[in-house]
Amino acid sequence: MVQRRVVTAALAAAVLLVTTGCSSDGGEQPDAAGGSPPPSSSAAATPSERAEDAAPPDKGSVKVVRTVAEDLDTPWGLAALPEGGLLVSSRDEATISRIDEESGKRTELGEVPGVAPAGEGGLMGIAVSPEYASDHMIYAYFTSESDNRIVRVLYDPEKPAGEQLGAPDTILRGIPKGTNHNGGRLAFGPDQMLYASTGERYEGPLAQDKNSLGGKILRMTPDGRPAPGNPFGNSVVYSYGHRNVQGLAWDSKQRLWASEFGQNTWDELNHIQPGGNYGWPDVEGKGDKPGYIDPVAVWGTDEASPSGIAIAEGSVWMAGLRGQRLWRIPLDGTKASADPQAFLEGDYGRLRTVLSAGGDKLWLVTSETDGRGSPEGGDDKILELEVK
Repeated sequence: MVQRRVVTAALAAAVLLVTTGCSSDGGEQPDAAGGSPPPSSSAAATPSERAEDAAPPDKGSVKVVRTVAEDLDTPWGLAALPEGGLLVSSRDEATISRIDEESGKRTELGEVPGVAPAGEGGLMGIAVSPEYASDHMIYAYFTSESDNRIVRVLYDPEKPAGEQLGAPDTILRGIPKGTNHNGGRLAFGPDQMLYASTGERYEGPLAQDKNSLGGKILRMTPDGRPAPGNPFGNSVVYSYGHRNVQGLAWDSKQRLWASEFGQNTWDELNHIQPGGNYGWPDVEGKGDKPGYIDPVAVWGTDEASPSGIAIAEGSVWMAGLRGQRLWRIPLDGTKASADPQAFLEGDYGRLRTVLSAGGDKLWLVTSETDGRGSPEGGDDKILELEVK
């Protein structure tokens, strides 16, 4: 396993030095204009929803158990199949592949039609239907020629490799697209509703416009309708005032957490409340202003540029792109119980997605082939981690 440089896991404070580069998926700012919890469910939680409630130790640890897969091209989304196997999306190739998590064997399911990769756009988040046993549906978030949209496709493993995806059924369209700030994460919550994170395509006012789907976290039924109990009536908008959210995860109390790219100063970890206004573009980081919800933790943009998150062993685990590290944020209810800790700093380059594998195990996806990294032999990879 090639490591970029040997470092020790470092304890890092949540408040770091202000930096000058835009936290836009971990790259420099391009020329562009602008600048009550969900209802309880008795359904069994998926691995990404399971978490321990006990207070974690003051100091955590991360062990890389093995490399599950390598030589992936622009991997972005990751989802676990109930019968075993990992699905991974390729942002630029617009394909979904299945990885055998034991052998690492990769099978391409097929290409999702209509994807228009450019900049930070392309085929991004994927999720498996909560009714997968009966419907075999896979959900995908992607950038088309005109917008960002969410589709579902039938997965038929009995067909030949490369032909296992059915025609896409679009359940939501009209999410603003841009060169950057397309959001892109998909996840089914413990309420079996579909959540999606969107960006404001470098138009800050869109984040405050509740009639726009940009700069939001959305909550919808599996067929794309506004979910029951949403805060703004007949709307899929769940929370607003976001710049570019790319991480969604729930703790064992069904509380939703989200990671968010800042601009010049602060990246954020937020506890999401229905109807909450998270401040952008009026507030970046902790503003302590009436009407806006402050983040639980913040980082200087060169230390994080956060994408995916997962919850395991009482902590949020957050993948950093520009920061090239995995952050641990121990939780106490809706607050951080200690300063965040950084692990794997620089060891594997840019880190895109992290997913709970159950218990103390995580899957971690690197992102060195996204045009902003420095790919080496074997990139990109899926790693299995043991954490505490």
